[in-house]
Amino acid sequence: MSVTFSRHPQSVPRIVTENRRILTDIPAPGTSEILNRLDAVESRSMHGQLPLVWDRAEDFSIFDPAGNRFIDFTSAIFVANVGHSNPRVVAAVRAELDRPLQSCYAYGCEMRARYLERLVGFAGAPFEKAFLLSAGTEATEAAFKLMRMYGQRQGKRRRGIVCVEGNWHGRTLGAQMLSSNRRQRDWIGYEDPDVHHIAFPYPWVLDGRSGEMFLEESLRTLKATGVDLALDVSGFMLETYQGWGAVFYPRDYVQAIEGLCRRHDILLAFDEMQSGFGRTGRAFGYQHYGVTPDLLCCGKGMGGGLPLSGVLGRAELMDLPDIGNMSSTHSANPLVCAAGLAVLDEIEENDLIAETARKGEILSGALAHLSERFPERVDRILGRGLIAAVLFCDPDTGRPDSSFTSRVTERCMQKGLLVVHTGRESIKLGPPLTITDEALLEGVGVIAESIEEVAAL
Repeated sequence: MSVTFSRHPQSVPRIVTENRRILTDIPAPGTSEILNRLDAVESRSMHGQLPLVWDRAEDFSIFDPAGNRFIDFTSAIFVANVGHSNPRVVAAVRAELDRPLQSCYAYGCEMRARYLERLVGFAGAPFEKAFLLSAGTEATEAAFKLMRMYGQRQGKRRRGIVCVEGNWHGRTLGAQMLSSNRRQRDWIGYEDPDVHHIAFPYPWVLDGRSGEMFLEESLRTLKATGVDLALDVSGFMLETYQGWGAVFYPRDYVQAIEGLCRRHDILLAFDEMQSGFGRTGRAFGYQHYGVTPDLLCCGKGMGGGLPLSGVLGRAELMDLPDIGNMSSTHSANPLVCAAGLAVLDEIEENDLIAETARKGEILSGALAHLSERFPERVDRILGRGLIAAVLFCDPDTGRPDSSFTSRVTERCMQKGLLVVHTGRESIKLGPPLTITDEALLEGVGVIAESIEEVAAL
């Protein structure tokens, strides 16, 4: 992210609505001092979002130390699906703290059994077992391992994994190999010859081709490099949608991948970090494609704000590693299992999946008006459920305009709305699934005001 936002307080209009309150300059006085302290002791790799210090977060509202209140369209980057500081999650964790039992690595506990039973039940067939971890990148690493172990068991000539360009799977070694950003994986020093990347079927590159036709062209290119799917590929790894722009695949593209996986004894894995646990209006995002994966990698919204991730699959796959061959020190501790169980209770008892599908229609309709109102600036709007992206372009050239996008992002903050700054031509929108209809529409209204004001500068 090349943009550096100013940390110095700027005079902005004061705002008081039912969902927003801006009572000081923005960023609030004192913000710079706290961020400077972080600069001195924290790796800069953690930085890059807006210059805002969070004091507390409740449901879909963020408060800074000065008492300013912001509508949150980020869910702390899609973590707070059931709302920030969800009372059910807080109560569940507090109850575990009072037991007391905070860790039991490699030992069983009743809470762990309860959660895993519910998680497997929530995922449904064909998922029979899960392996819990702490971070999403650990989950993709585990799936990477399982796919290659499967290829080894099946006697594949090579243990290749096919991924899709532009997808993102994490920052650890294997996860970055699966991701396609070459610049961000330069540090590795080499390319794994058995990790292959095929082109992503962006709607603006299909040029009249179906998703299946586009896939066939990509696979011909792969085959020309000497890769035989039946002999040299153990798995396909798909990010359920492409994160930076909420870009979903054509349905027939994914179905064609599933078909060839079944024909050639290849595992199909989905990276559901952002899309799982109701975010897209389905329990998991892959369900939009009408396919059945072999492995699901989950995280983010899974733990309601606590560090919880996992991989789900059929028992025969999840049991490929021998006893002690795949474990994690903080895996499945009682605190995170209690939080995860509370998240599932919240989703199911409040029908959040259906509610998210309904609210997604409201969001989609409101965002469509942005395209109508600013056709020279809004290139396209993508997403499903409560995940969306607005892509901006330069009105003179039609090319992606990341600078304008960053200024819109900052203006939204100044007006009491937080959106995800991607550092490119898109802003991403992903409010907690518990957001009210009124706050959802108010937030889109702030985006419209911000576009108009920045365009007028």
